[in-house]
Formats: sequence, structure tokens, C-alpha cells
Amino acid sequence: MTEPNPSVEVSSTQAKKPQSTTTPPKAEVTALEQVHLPRIAIKFCTQCRWMLRAAYFAQELLSTFGTDLGEVALVPVTGGVFTVTIWHAAQAASENEVSTQETLLWDRKRDDGFPEVKVLKSRVRNIIAPKRDLGHTDRALKKDKEEKEKEEKEKEEKEKEEKEKEEKERKEMSQQVKDKCEDCA
Repeated sequence: MTEPNPSVEVSSTQAKKPQSTTTPPKAEVTALEQVHLPRIAIKFCTQCRWMLRAAYFAQELLSTFGTDLGEVALVPVTGGVFTVTIWHAAQAASENEVSTQETLLWDRKRDDGFPEVKVLKSRVRNIIAPKRDLGHTDRALKKDKEEKEKEEKEKEEKEKEEKEKEEKERKEMSQQVKDKCEDCA
């Protein structure tokens, strides 16, 4: 089993309050924890009962990407929230620095509903392994894209034909007016 790359140590500090005014303040306490990148957090509303949906997306991402993902977290919240966020390593200024970048992959309110699994997998792949082939998922996305492009092209052609038809009708109407009244010319 391979270990996810890279891991980052994150420290959080919290100053302790003095117990009385006569004793000096205690030293800061630092807690270290390792965060494995890339990290995906799926925030879901517990009031809306979206835990099963969130768990399903987590399972699909772990099944597809396996050890390419550092961790997948389910984060219970309230208020109708369903978001999928990824933290991944970003280009750092020097070799000794590790910086992370947060990218919102999906927001139920912004994107008008829940994601299709193939779309979510594609968005994750585009960040962590852009050259990776997702097999049937890529083929389905390509087919959807081609169908959408075909529909848009047909719509554009139909609009163009309608404009040409309207222009032709205007010309015919103006010609009819000219033919009826010689004094107006």
C-alpha cells in the first residue's frame, strides 16, 4: 500500500488563560496533526438527511482514486449545505515550503443541485491527475458534451434561419408597400 503524497504538518496554537492574576500566564500549547493531501471534505446537512448521499460520493471517489487521495472527510453541518471541497498541494516559492490550495468542486446552491458522480470524479481528476483516464466516465462525459454541442449548433442554425426568414418577410412587406403606392417612392 502506498502512502498518499504529500503530508503536511499543521499546527494550531491556543494560549491558556491565567488561572489567577498572581500567577504568570502559562506557555502556549501547540498541537500537531498530519494532514494528507489531497484532502476532500464533503459538507452535508444533517437536518436534510444527506449523510447517505455524502457517504456515497465519498465511496465513489475512494473507489476510483484510491491512494491518490490523502483523505476524504464527511463534515456534518446544518442549513441546507452540500459542498465538496478539495485541498491540494500548490506550487511553492521554494522547495522547503509547502503550500495548499483550496478549491470548491461543488456547491449545491451555486451549481443548482447535487452533482452527478461522473462530473464530480472528472473535477477531482482535473486537479489531482489531469492526464488520468477515467474510462467509461470520460466516455460518458464526452458523449454528453458532444450532444450538448450538437444541440447548441442546431439551436444556432434554427435562430439563423428564423432571422433570415424575418428579414425576407420584411423585404417582401416593404416591396409590397412600394408596389402599391407610387407616390411614396
